[in-house]
Amino acid sequence: MTAETVAECEVVLCVGDTTFLDYDNIVAKKEGYGPIGKGGNGLILHSALAIDPEIGQSLGMLWQKVWHREPKQKPPKDETPEQKKKRQAQARYEARKRPFEEKESYRWVEALTTIESSVSKSTRVIHVFDREGDIAEVFDKVRERGSDIARLGGYLEHRHKTPIGIQVLWRGWLKLHDLCEGWQLARET
Repeated sequence: MTAETVAECEVVLCVGDTTFLDYDNIVAKKEGYGPIGKGGNGLILHSALAIDPEIGQSLGMLWQKVWHREPKQKPPKDETPEQKKKRQAQARYEARKRPFEEKESYRWVEALTTIESSVSKSTRVIHVFDREGDIAEVFDKVRERGSDIARLGGYLEHRHKTPIGIQVLWRGWLKLHDLCEGWQLARET
């Protein structure tokens, strides 16, 4: 349904983001979920929302994916700090060796390619994402497909200080609004 609505637009902003659905405090939801964030338990949801830049109105979801991470093995109780450091270095090495298509970050490319193949060729899709989607393989796919992208800020370099607040969300919304207005002005000239 959303793809049909989007087909009526000359341009659409496709805003992608990932969120954690944390069920850590719901005892009945412990099974079948996995670790998220910093110690939570739940699911991961990546969504792509279509927005009409002409009016700044949401048109609906173009794509969503839900998954869970597998719990990591518990380290041995008698593990020394040196053994822990070595085990973590090995895990990072193994993670870097995995093909990109097997990594969580592949969802950005998966969303991009699925959306562009489901939306009318007459509609220009501008993919909007935050720093999380700022990945070399994503930019390679964007360049390969001739897609358009815009990147929003996110935590404003306060990632390790405080959780995201309403002020940061509002700034992101204003940037998105500016993108819409810029598109309108560009069309008028």
